[in-house]
Amino acid sequence: MPHRIVLATLNAKYIHASLGLRYLRANMLRYGGPDLDACTVLAEFTVQRAAQDIVDALVAELGSAEPGAVQLVGFGVYIWNVLPTTRVIALLKSQRPDVKVVLGGPEVSHEWSDQAIVALADYVITGWGDVSFPKLCRALVHGPQPLMKVIAGEQAALSEIALPYAQYSDRDLAQRVLYVEASRGCPFKCEFCLSALDKTAWAFDLGVFLAELSALYGRGARTFKFVDRTFNLKIDASVRILEFFLDRLAERPQEALFVHFELVPDQLPERLKDCIARFPAGVLQFEIGIQSLNPLVQQAISRRQDSAKTEANLRWLTTASQAHLHTDLIFGLPGESWASFAQGFDTLWSWGPHEIQLGVLKRLRGTPLAVRNLPAMVFEPEPPYTVVQTDAVSAGEVASFIRVARYWDLVANSGRFRQSLALLLDAPSPFIAFAHFSEWLWHAQRRTHGLTPENLVDALFTYLCQERTLAPELVRGALVADYVGSGARASPQSLQGFLPRHSRPVTAVGVHLNERQQRHLLDAVP
Repeated sequence: MPHRIVLATLNAKYIHASLGLRYLRANMLRYGGPDLDACTVLAEFTVQRAAQDIVDALVAELGSAEPGAVQLVGFGVYIWNVLPTTRVIALLKSQRPDVKVVLGGPEVSHEWSDQAIVALADYVITGWGDVSFPKLCRALVHGPQPLMKVIAGEQAALSEIALPYAQYSDRDLAQRVLYVEASRGCPFKCEFCLSALDKTAWAFDLGVFLAELSALYGRGARTFKFVDRTFNLKIDASVRILEFFLDRLAERPQEALFVHFELVPDQLPERLKDCIARFPAGVLQFEIGIQSLNPLVQQAISRRQDSAKTEANLRWLTTASQAHLHTDLIFGLPGESWASFAQGFDTLWSWGPHEIQLGVLKRLRGTPLAVRNLPAMVFEPEPPYTVVQTDAVSAGEVASFIRVARYWDLVANSGRFRQSLALLLDAPSPFIAFAHFSEWLWHAQRRTHGLTPENLVDALFTYLCQERTLAPELVRGALVADYVGSGARASPQSLQGFLPRHSRPVTAVGVHLNERQQRHLLDAVP
């Protein structure tokens, strides 16, 4: 076969399967033609893999160049993989300068003129690539040759885009998270988010989409992550999708099922509540972006959110449903001080979500916040462009918060320290209480990575007993319950002589059945 087209990307983890590449592959027949469809393959890697290993694999996939043949690699480029992808392309071009390199993805769709990765590439498609990438490949093979290096992606009607779900292999179904979308776009205009550039949200034909879901389920898929930014925007569609999964549960109640949605927090009508309440534990997870509860900050970033309705809905979800709630807050938004963030955290914590993800603001190319270029907002110059300081928080406060977020993941979001966490956060301000522990732990350990559960048990025991002056027997009792409940089998120093001998690991009360799986789902943006 003379021509060869490889669709490649570097995922954050092996468990993530690229939805974008599969859209390109699915549309190659329609917009590239049968000959290009036959010579197109997927090649996914992880950011941890050595650049030379990736290049070796790509060269092997491309095979030997034949006279007149087009050999091309299309890379999906994101904020988390742009630096290693740049290294891969530089090596690939040095070894095989004849190979055409095409870039696409959000990281190269805006402010591309000064990017090193763009300088290395032959072509760049900005925006949607479902139709434009196959058309570019066809032009490179059959002509006429493209006149421009940077090509604005064609935003076709969703009905004209072939769906990608048949591109998931049996191995994908068995080993990886399956990303799906019932809609694209977002009607909201939050200035830190690229979705603010969308004019509205567009829905795929629901009947066609549900038929694709049914086919995936019939092949054995049981873990679905919806990437829709506003799953509950159109309630009729939301209800039909939930009923689809309820029907599968009724047919096969003994089989595991896990479904993840992003939920708009202040829109939860009774019809949707009725559906949600019918799901058993361990099936539904909702990711709910709160970001900030300060009205002035919300206004500064053009975020519309009814906090009273948000509170009522979260309290209903935690008390009347068995869905797992993963909520998000962002530190470093314009006008959000340390004290303001702490107040928002404490309020959200009181509503009872199962997890609070503590994010740090990133400068995403092309967002309204990046375009405004506020002089007080300083960001790291290299990806992921994390905020350094703002008009309301200093560089030292940002550094402290990054440690808080890391330790919060290890202690709170891990689910390993539920009873101990209750002792730690028993204070007028739970956030300030945890921040104090974070600073103490940093000075004691001087690291935020490589801490074992045993390290954390001993640290919590020392801190709660010495710094918080709690009774050792109270602290040890909570830690023993947490440690045994987590299934750990080693012996932290502080618990020696107090752990039950030859005890079988048990599941801690209240620990979500899919907790490990949830962490994988949320580790990276698809």
